[in-house]
Amino acid sequence: MPDPDPKLDPKNQQPDNANDLDEEDDVLEEDDDEEEDDDEEEDDDVLFEPATPRAVKLKMDALVRRMLIGPVSIHVHDVIIKGNTKTKGYIIEAEALEALKKANTMQELLRASNAVNSRLKLLGLFDSVMITLDSGPLEIPGSTNVIIEVEEARNRLSGEIGAYTKAEAKSSSVEGSVKYKNLLGYGDLWDGSIAYGFDHSAEVSAGVYLPRLKALVAPVTARVDLWTEDWLKFSSYKEQSIGLSLGLFSNRYHNLEYHLAWRTLTDPSQMSSSSVRMQLGHNLLSSLKYTLKIDRRNSLVRPTRGYAFVSKTQIGGLAPDSYSLRFLRQEFDLRYAIPLGFYHAALNFGISSGVICGNGFLNKSTAPPERFFLGGNLSPVSALGGPKALWGFKTRGLGPCEPRRQVSNENANAVGSDFLGGELAITALADLSFDLPSRWFREKGIHAHLFACAGNVAKLTVNECQNFSIQKFKESFRSSVGVGIVIPISLFCMEFNYCYILKKFDHDHAKAGFWLTFSRPS
Repeated sequence: MPDPDPKLDPKNQQPDNANDLDEEDDVLEEDDDEEEDDDEEEDDDVLFEPATPRAVKLKMDALVRRMLIGPVSIHVHDVIIKGNTKTKGYIIEAEALEALKKANTMQELLRASNAVNSRLKLLGLFDSVMITLDSGPLEIPGSTNVIIEVEEARNRLSGEIGAYTKAEAKSSSVEGSVKYKNLLGYGDLWDGSIAYGFDHSAEVSAGVYLPRLKALVAPVTARVDLWTEDWLKFSSYKEQSIGLSLGLFSNRYHNLEYHLAWRTLTDPSQMSSSSVRMQLGHNLLSSLKYTLKIDRRNSLVRPTRGYAFVSKTQIGGLAPDSYSLRFLRQEFDLRYAIPLGFYHAALNFGISSGVICGNGFLNKSTAPPERFFLGGNLSPVSALGGPKALWGFKTRGLGPCEPRRQVSNENANAVGSDFLGGELAITALADLSFDLPSRWFREKGIHAHLFACAGNVAKLTVNECQNFSIQKFKESFRSSVGVGIVIPISLFCMEFNYCYILKKFDHDHAKAGFWLTFSRPS
C-alpha cells in the first residue's frame, strides 16, 4: 500500500535543486548583463554631459602640476575669432596668428596669448579682449583651439586738448584734436587737429593711420597740414607751409617717412638782414627721413635707469625742381640714467649733436627752416631727438646773428639782429632728480631736480668753415644751472624752474630767474 505521505529523498532531490540553482544563476547573469549594459549606457550618457566644476578643478590642478614639473606639449589646431562685427578679421589675425601658431608647449602658448591680448588692446579698437583655450579635434591628440573673443569699442569718437611747448616754437600753444576709430573696419584712425600759439602761430592738420593692410606688413600713415609761423621777432621772416607726409615703414625701432611741402618765406617788416633776404621766396621740400630710436629707460618723464639713443637722417632734394631744397641732415641723441639708491634719486646724462650739409655745402647757405636753433621754453630732459633747448635761453636766443637793415634813423638803436641758426649744433645736460619729503608729493609723482646744461651752434657754409676752429667752438659754449620742481600731468608735464646763467654773449637772449614750462615727452 503506498505511503500516503511519502518522504522526499534528499539524494533524489539534489539534482532538481541543482537545476533550479542553475536556472537562477542564468537569470542572475542575465540581470547582471542587463545592469552592466545599463551602466555602460549611463556612462556613455555622462561623457556627453558638461563637466562639473569639481571635475574641471581637478583637471586644472593636474595640468598645473604637470606644467610645474616640465613643458607640456601642445599643438594649436585653429584660431577662432568672434565678436568682430566691424573690424576685418585679418587685422586680428595679423596680430595673433603667427605668435600663437609658434607655441609648442602650454607654457609658450600662455605667454603668447598674454602678448597677443596686450597687442590687440593697444590697437584701441576694442573695449575688451578675451582669449580662451579649448580642446582640439579628438582625432588629433594634444591639440587645442584658441578662441579670441573681442568686444568692439562702443565710443569711437574721442578728443583731447592741452597746452604744450614745442622745441621749434617760440612760445606755448593750445592744441586740440578729434579722433575717430575704425571708420572703414581696417583699424584705421582718422584725426583732425588745430593748434594756436600765443605768438599768433597756427596749424591745421588732418591724417589717417592704418595699422596694417593685406599687402603691407608695416603700418601706413598719411597726413596733410597747413601752418604758419611768425619769426619776425627773432629772424625777420614769416613762414607758411602746406604739405603732405607719408609714413612708409614703422616698427618698434625704425621709422621711414616721406615729406613733401611747399613753403613761403616773407618779410612784412622789410627789415630783414641780407642773409635772410637771400632766403625769402618759395621753396619745395621733398625729403626722405629715417629715424632709429632705442629707448630702454623706465620712464619718459622721470627716468631713473636705462638708456636711450636716437639717430635721425634726412635727405632733401628728391624732386627734380629748381626750387627743391637739397641737403643732408644728421642728428644724434644719447641719454643715460643712473639710479643712486636714495630718495628715488637718479642722475641723467645726455648729449645731442647735429650737422647739415646743404646745397653746394661750402658755397651756399641752407634754408633757415632746416637749420639748428637752440633755446626755448622747453625741458631738455623731456625733449629727445636732437639738439634743441637750453635752460634759461629763449627761443632762437643764441648762435650766429646779423644786424637787421636800418629803415630810418629814428629807430637806429632799436634795429636789433636776426638770429641765423647754424649747420652744426651740440648740447649736453646733467639732471639730478629726487623725491620730496612729503608722502603726498611722492604719490602724485611730483619731484625736484638740480640741472646743468651747455650748448653751442655754428655756421659751416658761406665760407664760414674757413674761420671755424674747434677751440673757438668750445670757448663759445653757453651754459646754465638751476633747480626746480616737476609736476607730471596726464596730458603734459609742467616744470617750475629757477635758472642761473653761467655763460652767455652780449647778443644772446637769456634770462636768469623763474621759468614755467609745459611740454610733452618725445
